[in-house]
Amino acid sequence: MKIYKLTKTIIKSFLISQLMLGALYAQVESYTIDDAIKVAIQNNRSIKISMMEVEKADKAVDEAFGYALPTLDLSANYSRLLQKPKTVFPDFESLLKAASYGVLFDEGLLPYDETKIPTVGSKLQSFAQTNNFDASLELTQILFNSAVFRGIGASQIYLDLSREQLKEQVSATVLDVKKAFYGAVLARDMKEITEASLANAEENLKNVEALNKQGLASDYEYLQVRVQVENIRPKVKQLQNLYEDAKNGLKVLLGLDVNKDIYPEGTITFEPVFTGDVESVVDEALIGNPTLKVLNKKRQVDEEFIAIDRSEYWPTLAAFGKYSYAGSSDDFNFNTYNSATVGLSLSINLFKGGRVSSKVQQSKIALKQTDQQVNNYKDYLQTQITSKIRELRKVEAEISALEENIKLAEKAYDISETRYKEGTGTQLEIKNSDLELRAARTNRLESVHRYIIASSELNNLLGRLDDSYMKFIIIENK
Repeated sequence: MKIYKLTKTIIKSFLISQLMLGALYAQVESYTIDDAIKVAIQNNRSIKISMMEVEKADKAVDEAFGYALPTLDLSANYSRLLQKPKTVFPDFESLLKAASYGVLFDEGLLPYDETKIPTVGSKLQSFAQTNNFDASLELTQILFNSAVFRGIGASQIYLDLSREQLKEQVSATVLDVKKAFYGAVLARDMKEITEASLANAEENLKNVEALNKQGLASDYEYLQVRVQVENIRPKVKQLQNLYEDAKNGLKVLLGLDVNKDIYPEGTITFEPVFTGDVESVVDEALIGNPTLKVLNKKRQVDEEFIAIDRSEYWPTLAAFGKYSYAGSSDDFNFNTYNSATVGLSLSINLFKGGRVSSKVQQSKIALKQTDQQVNNYKDYLQTQITSKIRELRKVEAEISALEENIKLAEKAYDISETRYKEGTGTQLEIKNSDLELRAARTNRLESVHRYIIASSELNNLLGRLDDSYMKFIIIENK
């Protein structure tokens, strides 16, 4: 008996330790909406790609400046002739011999003899030496090149474009996180509302069961309440699964391990955010909308491309200086020499088969396409803003009515319970009032959730982005 008790104690202690260990590893980590946004910005792959694009554009600016700076080139070469090249050249030996005899004959030192004067012809001769080397140092400075100077401005605009694209990506990420976060909060709150309804039904079941045992409630009423409880229980399970799915979606967006348990620490609270008329809000969007900013910067880039293509019509003027050192020999005992040169180089294209004109026309068409995109997006923006404002106003009116409806439903439920306890009411009244109370709470919760999401979408359209998010992403990626 003692062994049995000891064994039972050991097993019990082991199970308790395992439960405590499991609880330690299964700690739930809470995230506020700001925490979730910062984690998502830090882990979001699209934002990381946009940050790399900014860094690449920044290096492109340095590259563009580099074309305006002087270039210094050093080159060296050594060669050994395995077979010397030859060329046809006058026969200097015959020419010298003929000249010498001619002088002697003219001075009368020798009697004239035509046979002694050789015929002067030509033969293959080599003037190259076996070993040759040369080294040169050349400095070049662009004095005028339209493409170089326009390229510096274009690279800076492209850098600004990449920064606006980064802000656009951060703004889109913030909106996605808000939707996922408040979607999880909505699922959690709806689960809790249904759990509260189940608790009410179970409490009511206990009361009816007690009354049934005393003969004060019929078996039919007791079965009715049991059916009500069992009908609510699957809905609780369904909402629990929905809540877990919503949390998993949020974890994926935050870049967290799916097996990690998190808790969205927030509430769906109604806070009116919209003030002002539609016209002023549209004007704000035309200035601050991130996508529109990107399109406007792209338009500036297109304009710079037109100017760069046109620059091929303009001449290029450059200054240069060159120093050379060379030598040659047959036996590595080099005879060396050096030289230095300075000058100006001017080049201008006269004809390229119409290619420059065609490039300019293509760039102009690209600019027109961007203009159409800008105009189309402005129309879309105005339509979306008007729609969101209309939705916010509608939901505001709904929420006021739903809050009053919840108070009435709560009062009706209390009355139905009291009437049943006093014997003047029925279980049907309790069941109906419970359904109405649950529906009223759920409807208000869904309406407030819609209001939060619509206001977040409106803020995204207006370009209202918390500067701290951008500072965070810049600091984290340095």
